Amino acid sequence: MTSVKVKNMVCDRCKSVLKSELEKNGFHVSHIELGEVQFEEGSDIEMNKIREILTGNGFELVMDEKEQLISEIKNHLIVGLQDQDLNQNLSEYLVDRMNKDYSVLSKLFSAHKGITIEKYFIGLKIEKAKELVQMGDRTFSEIAYQLGYTSSSHLARQFKSATGMSMGTYQKAREWNRKPLDQIV
Repeated sequence: MTSVKVKNMVCDRCKSVLKSELEKNGFHVSHIELGEVQFEEGSDIEMNKIREILTGNGFELVMDEKEQLISEIKNHLIVGLQDQDLNQNLSEYLVDRMNKDYSVLSKLFSAHKGITIEKYFIGLKIEKAKELVQMGDRTFSEIAYQLGYTSSSHLARQFKSATGMSMGTYQKAREWNRKPLDQIV
């Protein structure tokens, strides 16, 4: 079975769009998940055509092993945040899913992205908090709990530090400047 690693695939809609585009162009996709597309056995794989489809839809083909690991780290964190699956500390979560020493992952991520995994994850949580604030159907305490914070004041401090405004001010401003999760770093 042939598979390719894909950068910037961060949601179910991304998977659906990419699968549709690939199949429309004659590729036989057997399985797709965040960050990876697997093709059926014996499929004729034209990497240039796949790269063209990916870039035309805002994705990138991951070729380098280090880049693949970084993409995998990002995908695990995005999935964990969306599924509210991070009920253990960040390092344990990544080690359990990637079977790699956390110090190796951390050094690689920091060296190539210029920030720590922890700061990247805080950025993801802040963007998710912005989304939940915009939806307006949860209190700030409920949002904090959903995102794994021990208190709403902890989230409030990180939110203000990252955005320059309180969550209440952000909610009232209605000038919501959210970043897509794949563009945080």
